[in-house]
Amino acid sequence: MSDSATLEQPPQDAGERQPVTKKEITSNQPTWCPGCGDFSVLSIYYKLIQKRNIHHERVATVAGIGCSSRFPYFVQAHGAHYIHGRALSFASGLSISRPDLHVFTFGGDGDAFSIGGNHFIHTARKNIKMTYLVMDNFVYGLTKKQTSPTSPLGFKSKTDNWGALDRPINPMKLAISAGTTFVARTTHTNPKHMLEMMNAAMDHDGFSFIECLSECTEFFPGAFDASNPRKGGEFSLVPEDHDPTDEAAAYALASEDFPGRFGIFYSVQRPTKNALEAGVIDAAQGKFKGKQAPDVLQATFNKMK
Repeated sequence: MSDSATLEQPPQDAGERQPVTKKEITSNQPTWCPGCGDFSVLSIYYKLIQKRNIHHERVATVAGIGCSSRFPYFVQAHGAHYIHGRALSFASGLSISRPDLHVFTFGGDGDAFSIGGNHFIHTARKNIKMTYLVMDNFVYGLTKKQTSPTSPLGFKSKTDNWGALDRPINPMKLAISAGTTFVARTTHTNPKHMLEMMNAAMDHDGFSFIECLSECTEFFPGAFDASNPRKGGEFSLVPEDHDPTDEAAAYALASEDFPGRFGIFYSVQRPTKNALEAGVIDAAQGKFKGKQAPDVLQATFNKMK
């Protein structure tokens, strides 16, 4: 990207500075209910920042509305708590205009797949460079137990006290079919695995999506026991012989019955929106190379005569 199309880059001095500590990147005390799966995600996010030696000015945390979307309050770095369902649109502009930042977006199943479903699809197809982690708890928690887009059939809530009738969204199938270039799945009960997925997602050059099963202990306790060996469930990894570049194979894995598989389902490389936009800007500026701004403006006016 040309110098005039981006802000001046700060000096690359990370190697000379002391790594950040957890205390330095921790902000307000989390306000989630005791036992909430989101605590685990936040803890691993801190650990990722520390292990990758990312300093405060190099990371941006963006979120929408919901229990999980309070993330920016708890991280001492650039951040934005944006409007409901629109976190990805804000994060997209941030990613394209600030290529020096690591952009992480966090949300829940309602924010991501209901009011924000349209933005999810288009961010995926455009392949905008960022990591989007959705804490999926199968329920609206902040508003006190309503049916969400991922609530299972028969789930009884304040909006469906007779039991949910609508077929739930499969986030993994949605992500793959929308064009997401990195699709992974993990759970809050396996923090080591979660860190592996977040590391891989951060290394991916493009839009990376992680579905993280994150239990709401207040309004849907036990929702993910089937994936937790400590509760008698089974944590089944993606098969070792799975080809993550095979879209059909990834879609087939995503179609397995709950609790399904965990790991990297799909990972391919294709041009990012960031790189394509930079190319358009460079090409446009190249037409006026060496010319002063008044001359460029006058040339434009002359075309209008």
